[in-house]
Amino acid sequence: MTLLRTSANRIGAMANPDSLVEQLLEQMLFRTGRRASESEQKSWSRSLPVLANDLIEVGLGGVEMLVEYHLPLTSQRADVVLAGLHPTSGQPSYVVVELKQWSAAQRYEGSIDLVDVPGMPGGPKLHPVAQVKGYCEYLSDFAKALADQPDAVAGVAYLHNATDPAAVAELRSYPVSLGGRLFTGADRGDMQTFLKSRLSPESSGHTAGDTLIRSAVAPSQQLLKVAAAEVRDRPQFHLLGEQQLAVDLVLHAVDQAHQLDHKRVIIVTGGPGSGKSVVALSLVGELARRGRTVLHATGSRSFTQTLRKVAGARAPRVQKMFKYFNQFMTADRNGLDVLVLDEAHRIRETSVDRYTKAELRTERPQLDELMAAARVPVFLLDEYQVVRPGEMGSLEQIERHAKSLGLETQHVHLGEQFRCGGSEEYVLWVKQLLGLAEGEPVAWAGDPQFSVRIADTPQEMEHLLSQQIERGYSARMTAGYCWPWSNAEKDGTLVPDVEIDNWSRPWNSKSDRRIGDAPPAPLWATEDGGFGQVGCVYTAQGFEYDWNGVILGPDIVWRNGAFATVRTANRDPDLKNTKKIGDVRFNRLIRNIYKVLLTRGMVGTVIYSTDEETRKALRSLVSEHL
Repeated sequence: MTLLRTSANRIGAMANPDSLVEQLLEQMLFRTGRRASESEQKSWSRSLPVLANDLIEVGLGGVEMLVEYHLPLTSQRADVVLAGLHPTSGQPSYVVVELKQWSAAQRYEGSIDLVDVPGMPGGPKLHPVAQVKGYCEYLSDFAKALADQPDAVAGVAYLHNATDPAAVAELRSYPVSLGGRLFTGADRGDMQTFLKSRLSPESSGHTAGDTLIRSAVAPSQQLLKVAAAEVRDRPQFHLLGEQQLAVDLVLHAVDQAHQLDHKRVIIVTGGPGSGKSVVALSLVGELARRGRTVLHATGSRSFTQTLRKVAGARAPRVQKMFKYFNQFMTADRNGLDVLVLDEAHRIRETSVDRYTKAELRTERPQLDELMAAARVPVFLLDEYQVVRPGEMGSLEQIERHAKSLGLETQHVHLGEQFRCGGSEEYVLWVKQLLGLAEGEPVAWAGDPQFSVRIADTPQEMEHLLSQQIERGYSARMTAGYCWPWSNAEKDGTLVPDVEIDNWSRPWNSKSDRRIGDAPPAPLWATEDGGFGQVGCVYTAQGFEYDWNGVILGPDIVWRNGAFATVRTANRDPDLKNTKKIGDVRFNRLIRNIYKVLLTRGMVGTVIYSTDEETRKALRSLVSEHL
């Protein structure tokens, strides 16, 4: 939870700041498996002694300093959390401190939330008060030890090198609150006065530090109340048929878990558009309304960020309830009532990556971590959407693991089809076409609810989709990962990597920020401006749009009456390891990828293949023409 627990007195007693840095380096290497950057080391050596001396001067040398405090269930770290007792109430009191070495900064293009720091690369930065305020809100929302104590946490952004008030004057316009206020080197005395108002000089902060570090982690009742108001009453989350059954089954399991001290695993399966995410969000809202501790998690950055935007549009605090699968390595066992695991087919073998703390680098399956985190873990999945090596969320695997733990499972299948115009016929046609279902590929018989077209050129495909956009529909183009994917040019221009004869378009942006008209990568499928680029399975999966254009790349071609995969034509870095990913596994993943791409549309799909023989075969199977 924290790299180093110390006190201002102990830091002040060090003859050389380098010894402090060495301690932190050692702890970071042990806990994360990586070495701190030069900028991090400079920050430690130059900022921590300044803060420690400020505390010592006003008699707060015994206050506990939690250095590089890791916020639970996130990848974020606060520079320092000061832990002690409140001078008036005697209750645990905490001050989150964000340390900046900036000597000057101004608002970025008039924005109140963004700042520009002269000489610092990387573009605009988040206002440090906004940063520390977010940390305070998160702690208050997730540390159960702070429940019902709204006054327990305060936040400070400390620009100790800023001694000229004029150099940071524009930053003063950010609203002041208990969770965030700005102090500089020029008003150091004011900061010390504020710290004395929050922390008592008469006691050690060790007990308060223990309280925070050992706190159970779960969303607070206040956060659940906000989530209930934000999510539950949304009209787009109304349920039908088996969707309602799935929600009711989970609610019943939660009641049973509390009454009988019982744990149960719920698995909800369904194809594209069957309403799995509607079920997931409805559960979050309803459980929050009932005061049950619930979090939502996925394995997809695009999907998670879109859900955060949708579910937390009016109340940004709600966005913190949407996590990733790999954030539960240290979660308390059964610490939550419910963990809703959307897109569970993207569960990986392990949560370990290059950023994982050394002590957490075990062979523990990610599935085990997720199943342990809640009394009622709920897995929502589509087995045909496993598209990456290492993804292993299937009904059989989840049931087998639950059985090995002695846990009961219940399974609900969502049979209704809401994507692809509600056309179950089209979904079955795609599965048979790709060899993912029993039966030979067959001619498309047509469906009044859904249109399928074959294009002879990418220009034709794009033209038809453009016509649909002019009629008020939404549309996107996607392709198999068969072309290079370049970084944007220095001027922000996207490189037209997807090149077919004399037609070319860029892949969707890699950036988390809008580049020109191109939306951020996670929001490519849902925000305006996405039609000008080509998306891949990683940005399209989990989303839907009215009209769907799909480019079948040279990694899947029609030969001898069926589709065959061509490994050498694929450019996906995740699929390159031929030893780890055998040909049989590669073949299945490619077919799953195109199944995902071909089932994103709500009204119609336009298919184009780069291979002439494949286009001819598709023409023979689909009678609808442009």
